[in-house]
Amino acid sequence: MNLARFPRRRYTAGPTPLEPLPHLTRHLGGRVELWIKRDDLLGLAGGGNKTRKLEFLVADALAKGADTLVTVGAPQSNHCRLTLAAAVREGLKCRLILEERVPGSYRADASGNNLLFDLMGVETVTVVAGGSDLNAAMAGALADLVAAGRLGYAIPGGGSNPRGALGYVACAEELLAQSFEQGVAFDHVVVASGSAGTHAGLVVGLEAANADLPVTGINVRRPRPEQEGNVHALAQATAMFAGVPEIDRAAVTCLDRWVGPGYSLPTPEMVAAVRLLAATEGVLLDPVYTGKAMAGLLDLVREGHFKAGSRIVFVHTGGSPALFAYRPILAGPLAG
Repeated sequence: MNLARFPRRRYTAGPTPLEPLPHLTRHLGGRVELWIKRDDLLGLAGGGNKTRKLEFLVADALAKGADTLVTVGAPQSNHCRLTLAAAVREGLKCRLILEERVPGSYRADASGNNLLFDLMGVETVTVVAGGSDLNAAMAGALADLVAAGRLGYAIPGGGSNPRGALGYVACAEELLAQSFEQGVAFDHVVVASGSAGTHAGLVVGLEAANADLPVTGINVRRPRPEQEGNVHALAQATAMFAGVPEIDRAAVTCLDRWVGPGYSLPTPEMVAAVRLLAATEGVLLDPVYTGKAMAGLLDLVREGHFKAGSRIVFVHTGGSPALFAYRPILAGPLAG
């Protein structure tokens, strides 16, 4: 597979760290060995997995002469933050459409990512009701730009289309190269599964390399059958786009036990996972994606889901700026 044939901007100087989690491993009894791929340390403002996708998407936007990026996400969207950051880096404008999936959850004066939208000079923020047709909303924004003599480029939620998913095909190749260089063979990958691009890209990259390295997605929004269908469909489309063999349905696993009451809604398990990683390893998760994904990984380890002696890598997809908007839920008693 030759990813060099796809236009790409580079927003990160080199590979993200691949590190052991020795304190967490000991905390869980040492039955399995836990590692972490630090994609929270990717480039652009605050880092996170969307940076890899945007490298391919923004390159396409520039090649097509766009002057404005248009995208969608939820309030506190990491993807919207990073799309805006990429626009600023490239001298483009950016318009955001935020879907209020939880009624009343958007506040323009909120901390976290909402503050960063303002600091980085977003051109417009349009808030729509949960369940709105987001493709239609983006089409409307593109039409408004054309009417003003401008050219917009639409990026789907999470950057999750075949071109964007190439970012995580590249990440799979990077992970395998680091595994080889560090002399560390992994038995399993665990990652948050949301808009599907990260999960699908990892599956395509690992399957194309015949890595025999299964990926388990921990759902943050949808029931298991729906999410597995979404990830598999995008994996198939990405494989076709990249020119590699199609992906077997059995390669896609998405577990939904840790979604809780809904997308972005806190759970006690998420809070415990965020606090545990911060206290044992000094690693900051986020309340929407990686907190719930780590809660799932912790429970799977405790339940004996993985074979004793397994080495598991958790792909940290970032999002820590959103922590500050969840302070009342995440904070413990202040030390005296």
